[in-house]
Amino acid sequence: MAKTLAGFTVSRSGEDYVITIEDEGGATEEYTATYDQLDLIADTVGETLDSDEEDALAVDGETHDKD
Repeated sequence: MAKTLAGFTVSRSGEDYVITIEDEGGATEEYTATYDQLDLIADTVGETLDSDEEDALAVDGETHDKD
């Protein structure tokens, strides 16, 4: 079962980045990532949010055209 995200931080460490992810229970995990990996994560999150944006902004089940 997936854990619920409570928060995260991204900080620079030399030429790499450290991503710290905290779950609802307070447990944390740290991951080292390169610039390219972090850029890919950012692109993927952006693309996912863009594709879900219309549904997220829908009011009372209605969608609106973006003009």
